[in-house]
Amino acid sequence: MQFERTGNIGVAARADLRAVGEAAAAEIRAAVHQHAFVVFRGQQLTAPEYIAFARSLGTIEAYLQENYHHPDHPEIFVSSNEVREGKKFGVAKTGNYWHTDQQFLPRPLPFTLLYPQKLPDAKRETLFVDMGRVLEALPAALRAKVERLDGVHEGKWRYKVREADVGRSLAEIVADIDRVAPPVRHPAVFAHPVTGRRLLYVSPGFTTGLAGLPHEDAQRTLAELFELSTRPEQVLAHEWQPGDIAVWDNRQLLHRSGQIPEGQVSTHYRIGVHDGAPFYAGAPR
Repeated sequence: MQFERTGNIGVAARADLRAVGEAAAAEIRAAVHQHAFVVFRGQQLTAPEYIAFARSLGTIEAYLQENYHHPDHPEIFVSSNEVREGKKFGVAKTGNYWHTDQQFLPRPLPFTLLYPQKLPDAKRETLFVDMGRVLEALPAALRAKVERLDGVHEGKWRYKVREADVGRSLAEIVADIDRVAPPVRHPAVFAHPVTGRRLLYVSPGFTTGLAGLPHEDAQRTLAELFELSTRPEQVLAHEWQPGDIAVWDNRQLLHRSGQIPEGQVSTHYRIGVHDGAPFYAGAPR
C-alpha cells in the first residue's frame, strides 16, 4: 500500500477498503501510529462495508448516548444537521471545540474514523493539532511541571440537551451525566505505546483540572497550555473531498470541526475503534 504526504497533515492512500485483510489492516494501523492521520481517497462504501473496514482495524465502541447512533447501525455516530422525514438525523454541531474523542472516559478512543456522506458547497474542514509538536515547543519549565501531573477530564460541560430533558433541572441533568461518566484522570504527558513518542494530553473541550495542583494554579496552567496548543501556527487543516475516509490517532491529535455555512447540509459518519494497544502505558486496553 502506497502512502503519500498530503502536504498538510498525515498521509493519503488509495485502496479498496472493502477487501482489507489482516496484513493490510496491520499496515494501516502502523501508518496511523506513525503519521497520526491517514486519509483514503475515492471511497464508495455502504454503511455495512464501512463498519467492516473499521472492524478490521480493531474493536468498535459505539458512543454511550444512543441519540447519536445511526438508526440502523449503532456502531456509527452520526454528526448531521439533516432532517429526514421530519425528524433530526443524528446530532448537529458536534465537536466544534478542541478535543480528543472520549477523553472523558476511562478508556479513550485510540482511533477515530470519519466518512463524510454530504458535504456543504463551501469548504468543509476538520482542524487538527499535533500534540507531540506542541509538547516539544513548550517552555522548559512548563513542560517539566506538567510531565508529572494527571489531567482531570469531564464530558458533562459539552452535553447537548435533548427533547427528553425538557422539564428537568440542570442539576438533575448534570447529576445523571456524572453517574454515567464521572470525571476521570489520565497522564497529562505520556509516551505513545507503539512508537514511544512523547505527547501532551489535555484539551480545552474536556480537560477541567490538573490533579495535584491547587485549583487556581491548575486553571492558570491549563489556560497557558490551551493558548500555546491552539495558536494558528499549530493548527493543521484537512479539507474534505467526496469519497474521503480518514483514520486518526487520538493519542496524538486534538481536533475540532470547521464551520458550516448557515443553510448548508453536512452529514458525517464516525466510528470509534480500539486498536489493540493500550492508550498509554498502564491504561486499560
